[in-house]
Amino acid sequence: MKTLPTTGLARDAVFANLEAYRQADMRWRTGRAFAYVYWAGTEAEEVGKAAYASFLTENGLDPTSFPSLLGFENDIVAMLLSHLGGSPEGAGNFTSGGTESIILAVKSAREHARVHRPELFSNGRRPAMVLPTTAHAAFHKAADYLEVRVILVPVDHQTYKADVAAMAAAVDDDTVLIVGSAPSYAHGVIDPIEALGQIALERNLLFHVDACVGGFLLPWFRELGAPVPAFELSVPGVTSLSVDLHKYAFCPKGASLVLYNDRSLREKQIFACTEWSGYSVVNPAVQSSKTGGPLAAAWAVLHFLGKDGYREIARRTLEGTRALVAAIDAMDGLYVLGTPEFCMVAAASHDISVFHLVDEMKLRGWTIHGQFAFDGS
Repeated sequence: MKTLPTTGLARDAVFANLEAYRQADMRWRTGRAFAYVYWAGTEAEEVGKAAYASFLTENGLDPTSFPSLLGFENDIVAMLLSHLGGSPEGAGNFTSGGTESIILAVKSAREHARVHRPELFSNGRRPAMVLPTTAHAAFHKAADYLEVRVILVPVDHQTYKADVAAMAAAVDDDTVLIVGSAPSYAHGVIDPIEALGQIALERNLLFHVDACVGGFLLPWFRELGAPVPAFELSVPGVTSLSVDLHKYAFCPKGASLVLYNDRSLREKQIFACTEWSGYSVVNPAVQSSKTGGPLAAAWAVLHFLGKDGYREIARRTLEGTRALVAAIDAMDGLYVLGTPEFCMVAAASHDISVFHLVDEMKLRGWTIHGQFAFDGS
C-alpha cells in the first residue's frame, strides 16, 4: 500500500519521479494525436502555462477577495457573447469544461420549468429533454444527476444530423428543452440549428446548442469560405450555448463557457445556501473553491492569439481537414460518414475492423478513437 514518505523528497527527486510517470503518455506534440490535447504551438502553450501558474493559488470561490478573477471572467464572457452572436441581455459563466457547462444549461432549463410549469414536478412526472442520438454523453450525465428524462431521437443516417421532423414529433407534454450540436462528436457535422430553433419557438421550449468542441473556431471557417450554417446565439429560438476554450481556442484545461441570451435564465443555474453555520455560499457554477489558473490562462491565450492568430489556425485546420477527407475518400475499404463541416472526421469500413486499424495506427505513433456502431453510424 502506498503511503506518504516519512521524509520529504528533494525537489529534483520529485520532478524526476514526475517525469518517470510521464514516459508512457502519448506524444501529443508530434501532431499525431486526434484528441485530448489541442496545441497551437510552443509560444501559445508557454503563455497559457505561465498565466496559469501566476494565478494558480488564487481562489475563485470569492470574487470580492479576488476581483482579478471576476474581471477575467467578465472579459471572456463578453468576448464570447460578441463572437457567438449573443444578445445585449446575454450573460454567462466560465466553467471547468463542457460537461459542467452542459449540466448548468440543463439545470437552468429544469429550474425555468419549475417556475413556469410547476405541474411537471408532481404526480411522478419529470421534465424531459429531446436529444438526437449524436448529442454528447454529458447530456445523459446531466439527466442522471438532475432527474430529467431523456427522449432520444435517431438522426438522419446519410448526413448524421438531427432529423428535424423526428425531433418535433418526439416533443411531448413534459418536454422543456431540445438540444442540437455544432458540431456533433464524432462526425463533425452541424445539426439544422435554424430549423430546430423554429420548433423551440413554436412549442415554447428552451433550446441549447452544444458548440463545445468546435463552436469557437467555426466562425473563422465560415469567414474562409467554408459552408458553415448558422448555429450561434443569434439564431431565433436558441436560448443557451456551451463552448469550450480548452479545445479549439487552445487554452489550458479546464476552460469552457455556458452562455445565455437572457440573463434571467443564467440565474436559474446559481446555487445559494445560508442554512448552515458557515458563510453564505453562492455558486454561479458547480464548483466552489477553484484555482484561478484556468481563467487567467484563457484570458492570456485569447489575447495572445487574437483574431488574426485564430484566423490563421482556422485556415491551416480547414486545409488539413479537406486533405484528410480527400485521402480517406481515395482509399479502398474506408469511407467518411457524412460530410464533415469541422475538423472532426468519422471513417468507417465494410471490409476491416476499425479497431484493428486503430491498433495499427497506435503502433505508428497515432492516437485515434475507435467507436462502436450506433444508430446507423
